[in-house]
Amino acid sequence: MGSYNGLIIINKEAGFTSSDVVAKLRGILHMKKIGHTGTLDPDAVGVLPVCLGNGTKLVQMLMDHDKVYEAVCRLGVRTDTQDMSGTVLKEIPDDEVARRLAEQAQASALSILELLSQTAEKFTGSILQTAPMYSAVKVGGKRLYEIAREGKTIERAPRPVQVFSIRITGIDLPRFTMQVHCGKGTYIRTLCSDIGDALGTGGAMEHLTRLRVGSCTIDEAHTLGEIETVMKTDPDGVQKLIRPTDSFFADAPELIADGAALILLKNGNRIPAALLQDVLPAEGAEHYRMYDADRRFYAVYAADRRSGDLIPEKMFIS
Repeated sequence: MGSYNGLIIINKEAGFTSSDVVAKLRGILHMKKIGHTGTLDPDAVGVLPVCLGNGTKLVQMLMDHDKVYEAVCRLGVRTDTQDMSGTVLKEIPDDEVARRLAEQAQASALSILELLSQTAEKFTGSILQTAPMYSAVKVGGKRLYEIAREGKTIERAPRPVQVFSIRITGIDLPRFTMQVHCGKGTYIRTLCSDIGDALGTGGAMEHLTRLRVGSCTIDEAHTLGEIETVMKTDPDGVQKLIRPTDSFFADAPELIADGAALILLKNGNRIPAALLQDVLPAEGAEHYRMYDADRRFYAVYAADRRSGDLIPEKMFIS
C-alpha cells in the first residue's frame, strides 16, 4: 500500500459519484486511507478535494469551507429532482419564457440581465432552503433520495444556508449562467428552481461545475486519468500533485519540539510553558504547527493565553 499524506484535488468528470472517485483513486494509488470532502452530484463536474492518509483528518474542516459554483439554469421547466436529469413536471415553450421575462423587465424598466440579477439577489445572504427530495439529507435515519425512489414525498423543514453572492455571467434564453459563492449545505439546483419560480417560469439546473472549495481551485485539479498516467509513468511524480497536510495551516507559525516537549507531543499531551520558553516562534499566536527536528508534522496546537501552555487541537501523526 502507498503512504501518501495530504490532499489531492480531483477534477471530477460527469458520471462519477464522489464515492466512485474514492474507489478508483484507491486502486490508482494502491492505498486504502482515502476520503472525499462532501458529495458532488454524478452529473456535476469540477473540484472534489480528496484526503489521503493523515490528511483524512481534514475532511470535516474542508466540508465546512465556502464553495464557488458555475451553474446553467434552464428556465421554463420544473422537474422532480430540480435538475434536468429528473422527470419533467411542468414545461412551457421557450418563446413563452422570453415573453414573460420581457414583460417583467419592461414593467420595471430593467434589462433582462438586471431582472435576472435582481431576482437572484433575493436569494443571497442567510436564507432558508428546503432540501430536494432527491438529496442525501437524512430524515429519520433514511436518505431523502431513498424515500423519493419509493415514490414518496415527505415534509422537510427548511434549513438555514449562507449564499454570499450570485452573479449572472451569461444569458441565452431560456438559459442563463450564474456563478454562486455559498456556504456548506447549499443546493444549487434548489437555487435554480427557486429563482425560476420567482420569475414565474419555473427552472431546473442543466449543468453544474464546482470551481472552488476553500482554497482548492479548479486550476490545480487533476482528472483521475491524469493521475493514473503519472502513477504509471513517474510514480515519484504523484507526490508533486499532493498538497501536504500542514499547508492548510500555513498561517499558524511552526514550532519544533524536542526533548521532553517532543515526548509530550508524540503522545498528544498538553505541553507546559516551561518547556517552551526558548522556542516559541511568535508572540501572540493562537495556533502552532508542531514538528520534530526532522520536520515531521505532528499536530496543530492551540495556545492557552492564561498559562502559556500549548494544548492539542488536532493530531495528524499517522
